[in-house]
Amino acid sequence: MKTLDECIKNRRSVRKYRQDPVPRDLIAQVIEAGLLAASGKNKQSPVVIAVTRGELIEKMRKLNAAIHGTPDADTFYGAPAVLIVASSKKANEATAVYDGSLTLGNMMLKAYDLGLGSCWIHRAKQSLSDELYKEIFRSVGLDADDFEGVGHLILGYADGEYPKAPARREGRAFFIE
Repeated sequence: MKTLDECIKNRRSVRKYRQDPVPRDLIAQVIEAGLLAASGKNKQSPVVIAVTRGELIEKMRKLNAAIHGTPDADTFYGAPAVLIVASSKKANEATAVYDGSLTLGNMMLKAYDLGLGSCWIHRAKQSLSDELYKEIFRSVGLDADDFEGVGHLILGYADGEYPKAPARREGRAFFIE
C-alpha cells in the first residue's frame, strides 16, 4: 500500500489502457473510497454507477465524443471500466457538483493506490439528458432527472509507462499571518 503523500504526489491521468478487465473487488474499493468523501451537510448526495460491459461503454463513448464535438475520438481512451458519478439534486442541490468532485478525487487516489490508471472525463452533465443514460439510471433503480452528472472516471491498467508528474507552477500558495 502506498502512503497518502505518494498517491497525492504521483497520481496522474492515464490516457491509454490495456484491455485487461479490472476485477470487481478493485472497482468496489475505488467506489468505496469515493463514497467516503466529505459532502455538504453530510447529505451524501453522490452515486456511482460502474460500467464494465464493453458494448455499453462503446455507446457511452460515442455519445461522449459527439457531445465533445469529436465524433470519432475515443474519449474514454480504451478503458475497460467507466464509473459514472452523479449527485442527487434532491439531497443537496447547492453542493451536488462539489460533492461529486470530492468523490472523483478520492476515487482517483484510491485507483492509483491499487495500481490502476484513471482519468476524469467530463460531459456527464450533458450525458444525463440522453436516453442512453436515462436507461442506465433506470436499470439500477434511479431516475436520471433527479441527478446532476459530475463526471466519468475511466479505470484500467495503464498501457505503457505511467505518466510522470510535471513540475508544479510556483506562486499559487499564499499566507496571511
